[in-house]
Amino acid sequence: MFVKICGITCAEDALLATALGADALGFVFAPSRRQVSESVVRDIVGQLPHDVMTVGVFRDMGKARLVEIVNRIGLKAAQLHGRESPATCQWVAERVPLLIRALPAGSPDLQRFDEYGADLLLLDSPTPGSGAVFDWALAEGAPANRRTLLAGGLTPDNVGSAIEQVDPYGVDVSTGVESDPGRKDPRLLRAFMLNARAAQPVRYEGDADRRPFDWQQDEER
Repeated sequence: MFVKICGITCAEDALLATALGADALGFVFAPSRRQVSESVVRDIVGQLPHDVMTVGVFRDMGKARLVEIVNRIGLKAAQLHGRESPATCQWVAERVPLLIRALPAGSPDLQRFDEYGADLLLLDSPTPGSGAVFDWALAEGAPANRRTLLAGGLTPDNVGSAIEQVDPYGVDVSTGVESDPGRKDPRLLRAFMLNARAAQPVRYEGDADRRPFDWQQDEER
């Protein structure tokens, strides 16, 4: 199970998450209590193992500026959370290593996901960043032929049930493992990782020792 820890604001939390086995870390560049500067992210990324997927999270930023930030810092992916059009997403996807498109559960845009040119779908709550859980039955509206990361109100207590019911390629958590906005709680983070790894999706198949999504291989497309 691919695990992304989002809302990272300091090197301490980033290094803890990677030591616990996180596959990806998210850094929020959009206005938020978890927003971080380019210089802070560059410093953190420089301390991380090369095989960790580093993700810049953006919302309605100018596409040229977005691409410049991703490539200048050396981030492995861009995640778009706003009203970016399919054309904008395709333009960005051609200029960054990997693109994640976030869409709310139940959105009619899920039916046209292929038009965005994204590598991964992040299925989120209708109110991203709120820590609110959405009805997981709405995940059935996500395209079945695309890798999906499940987000929205996940915690150590419910991540196992979410994985069993939705069978995503991965999960994404921020608020559910925090002690304060932007700071991770080591105990919650550890419990989340353990419970996510222990969960058994109903339809999941494959080698348990192999990550379900290899961004390094996909980057060579």
